[in-house]
Amino acid sequence: MVKLENNLVIRPIKKVTAQHYQLFLNADPSRKVVNSYLNRAYQFELVHDETLLGVLLLIDTRPETIEIVNVAVDESVQNQGLGEKLIQFAIDWSKQHRYHTIEIGTGSTSFAQLYLYQKCGFRVVSVDHDFFVNNYDEPIIENKLVLKDMIRLKKELH
Repeated sequence: MVKLENNLVIRPIKKVTAQHYQLFLNADPSRKVVNSYLNRAYQFELVHDETLLGVLLLIDTRPETIEIVNVAVDESVQNQGLGEKLIQFAIDWSKQHRYHTIEIGTGSTSFAQLYLYQKCGFRVVSVDHDFFVNNYDEPIIENKLVLKDMIRLKKELH
């Protein structure tokens, strides 16, 4: 558990609730995809006085590499720096657990997320063309654009 300012706490999720799951779906709209990584993820929640504000899921991908596969903040408290706190927690936690690299992927139309991840020190390393077309049953519209490609970013932790 990590205590932040103003009674904010990031801690492991004890039991995934419907509220947690809704936040996961806010970041990743496919139940099938969320279910594919949920049970093997390190699961964390951001709470303020026991009110759930955000979630973070990390998975091992390769030796010494971890990926943020889901990060979300409740819409009612977005744009207050909480996403950045979750990302920074993920970086710090990964360093403490001796990972050398942390990765994250996001949609090519996810402009706010791309800004946040780069602000936190992540660098673009590749594009998975048609990732969302090939892996999601329904088209995803974001910022009035059809989401097709995933932008892959990473940060070295040493």
